[in-house]
Amino acid sequence: MESDEEEEYTLQGPVDNEGFPHGHCTLAYTSGDKFQGHFDHGAKSGKGCFHFYDGSKLEGVFDGGLLQGKGLYTYEDGSVLKGVYIDGELNGPAEEFNSEGLLTFRGQYSNGVRCGFCWIYSADGGCICGEVNEEGEMSGSNIAYIYPDMKLALIGSFVDGEMVKGQLAEVMGISEDRPQFKMVSDGGIYKCDVSTSSSISSDPQLPDPYEQQMVYVGASTIQGASEGLFMKVPVKEDKVVAFYNGLRLTHTEVDARDWSKNSNTISLDEEIVIDVPPPFHDTKHYCSSLGHKVNHSFSPNSKYDLFQHPRFGFIKCIRTIKPVSADQELTVEYGYDHHGCGADNPDAPDWYKEQMKSLKGQN
Repeated sequence: MESDEEEEYTLQGPVDNEGFPHGHCTLAYTSGDKFQGHFDHGAKSGKGCFHFYDGSKLEGVFDGGLLQGKGLYTYEDGSVLKGVYIDGELNGPAEEFNSEGLLTFRGQYSNGVRCGFCWIYSADGGCICGEVNEEGEMSGSNIAYIYPDMKLALIGSFVDGEMVKGQLAEVMGISEDRPQFKMVSDGGIYKCDVSTSSSISSDPQLPDPYEQQMVYVGASTIQGASEGLFMKVPVKEDKVVAFYNGLRLTHTEVDARDWSKNSNTISLDEEIVIDVPPPFHDTKHYCSSLGHKVNHSFSPNSKYDLFQHPRFGFIKCIRTIKPVSADQELTVEYGYDHHGCGADNPDAPDWYKEQMKSLKGQN
């Protein structure tokens, strides 16, 4: 992370009798990096900060020209790494946070490489933990993905943080920063099963164990709807309760179709749309995820959110935005485009337009 001491630079600040930086100085390197801090006869000594050309920076206390003790590295996107440095290299405990201040990593470093038992956290609430390999990657045969409730886990083979195959386990507790697991004997085997445009799942009848404890499909309480998704247990707000997996289509493909074929589609990102077409909309044919069963409401109790799932990959989830009681139906606002065709004529199916007109008539 540090600039090469042999690199040419321009100096602003005091010098000693031999012309070396001495006191508080600024060194501007030809690479575009810059260092500001205290010098003792040419050696960085005391508080200082490297400002790198890419917008990142490294700050801490220097001794003999090298960073020693606690240091803070701020990436160009605003995420940070807090760690312990020995002779300019990360050696010891470290934590990393994203630009929003959420913890993304906790573990150890040795000579600048992650080592030992580490935790990697996702913004959606899930995490991965285990012994990293020699390259510092979360790869091995005894890595665990832990669901957001910190009660269920999938333990097995992972490659660089992605599950290959895992078995269901219960989290019994955490001792000395390591989770204690109890394997579920009849929990089944879960494999990496990212959908494509033609395959929704290699095992469409294998339910997600976390979702299975949270929700069930039943007759909807909403007029005009057939089935809906209901809570099995009461939950607080900001709780992930279901997942929305499906075929991965392009926006161009979906936009070219009639609305009648888009009843179970949801935008994943600027390129991909998730689709649960017939016959997979029926749980007799597909029950690996149930998020597509959630109905629309202009006064919802939940929302769609992004989720990095160990089995399905990058998908959407259903996250509550208020407390939801057991046996209460989950709802989200579908969010059809109210701008492209005017606020009173959204780009949406007819039933949505009718609901919107009815709502306006009540106000």
